Amino acid sequence: MTRSKVGAAVCGAVATAFITSLLSTSALAAPPVDLSKWSPEYVKSVAGTKDFDTAADCAKVTPLDYKGRVTLWYQGVFEGDPDILRQNYKEFFEAFRATYPNIVLEDQGITYNDLLDKFRTALLGNAAPMVVRLQILGGTEFAAKGYLQPLKPEDIGYTSEDFWPGAMKAVTWDGVTYGVPTNNETMGFIWNADVFKRAGLDPEKPPATWDEVVKYSKQIHDKLGISGYGLVARKNAGNTPYRFMPQLWAYGGGVFDEASSDPTYKEVELSSAQSKAALQASYDMYVRDKSVPVSALTNQQADNQPLFLAGQLGMMISHPSDYNVMLDLQKKATGADAEKAQTVIDNMRYGLIPAGPDGKRAVVFGGSNIHILKPEYVDGGKVDEPAAKALICMWTSPEWSLKLAWVGSNPGNLNGFLTKWMKTRLETTPFLDVTTSMLPYGVPFPALPESPEIMNIIVPDMLQNALTGAMTVDQSADDAAKKVKDLMAGGGL
Repeated sequence: MTRSKVGAAVCGAVATAFITSLLSTSALAAPPVDLSKWSPEYVKSVAGTKDFDTAADCAKVTPLDYKGRVTLWYQGVFEGDPDILRQNYKEFFEAFRATYPNIVLEDQGITYNDLLDKFRTALLGNAAPMVVRLQILGGTEFAAKGYLQPLKPEDIGYTSEDFWPGAMKAVTWDGVTYGVPTNNETMGFIWNADVFKRAGLDPEKPPATWDEVVKYSKQIHDKLGISGYGLVARKNAGNTPYRFMPQLWAYGGGVFDEASSDPTYKEVELSSAQSKAALQASYDMYVRDKSVPVSALTNQQADNQPLFLAGQLGMMISHPSDYNVMLDLQKKATGADAEKAQTVIDNMRYGLIPAGPDGKRAVVFGGSNIHILKPEYVDGGKVDEPAAKALICMWTSPEWSLKLAWVGSNPGNLNGFLTKWMKTRLETTPFLDVTTSMLPYGVPFPALPESPEIMNIIVPDMLQNALTGAMTVDQSADDAAKKVKDLMAGGGL
């Protein structure tokens, strides 16, 4: 079966209930795309149908001759990111400085795993930047603590309907909007068809369920002596919840009821039988079957990529950008290693993330949002709002929200899907249609101030306790549930 046929096969189903819930939250105006028709075919049909003038649009927010200064912190482009993303970021900052030559921009890229802690420390010392772009689970924490200024798309020349309703929920706290989505993402399931074939599995058919992931991982390990599934369980690393939570939700579990259409976040569900079943699946792969990398406790996705390229890993969850990452890594290989890498690249396949025992499929509705700080927490005690809004207008424009999400994500501004760059992106980024088709299955992290601590600390701790044998699966889940309850009650950890 060809890649396009595989993509068509796995993308046929659409989570109608989730799309309906998204649409119900945005009744004031129609979004620029028809979310009810969302599919790879629809995305392709609208790409390249509308032109945009970024400079002209942002000039309506902040005049192009405005003189000012703005400081920015953001998640930078680092290891594991493809070269094209580095180039696009470089071009964005060049374009901003050319468009606004009289605005002095001081920007600092910080690694994903360091950004939240560095930002918290800066806030305590009143040394934060004027503008910060944070991962999607971070904004609510800082809005609830009073660090962020109210900021909505209308403040920078767009409408709230220009953005995914689920993304707008993530920048809203206590009825007030405190930021603008820059990009939104869902990942897909990647497998090596050659490894599948040599292990006696159908090379063009991914595991349909998480139970099959456990089974396939063991079969690959037992027959080929390599790791079957790229388990990630590192503490205080975003890669961990982004890969474990889809598994947890698919089994019917959750931290709260965040996977439901109308979550209340009232009851903690980590100690439920369904949540324990999801944790048991990871335990079975790591402890019982030893079919995943022994380094999973400290691995990030960047550690899985070279294993996959070397043919030492059969399956993993990641972005469409991993295809480009493999191409970049292959360029550095020589001789037999380069040939082996080409075989892996030729056999890369993408599909929907597996479902749970009852057919439920889920993925983290991820991405990032950009915010403006209150002056009293900023280094120097001042915020140049026109300069800050000029920067945010450009970053969240149809053009740059698309280009800065080129291979690993999707534009936060839905108009980005209409641009000529989206058409080029679809033509040059294999498997993008598959991962984009996961968006209807997306579940946002709970829109709570405590979410970063829950997802980056408590959930990975739960995994580590079970996988290291420090606690049983039941004890690990019960311990995590208690920690969440204590945290929500204000008792901390």
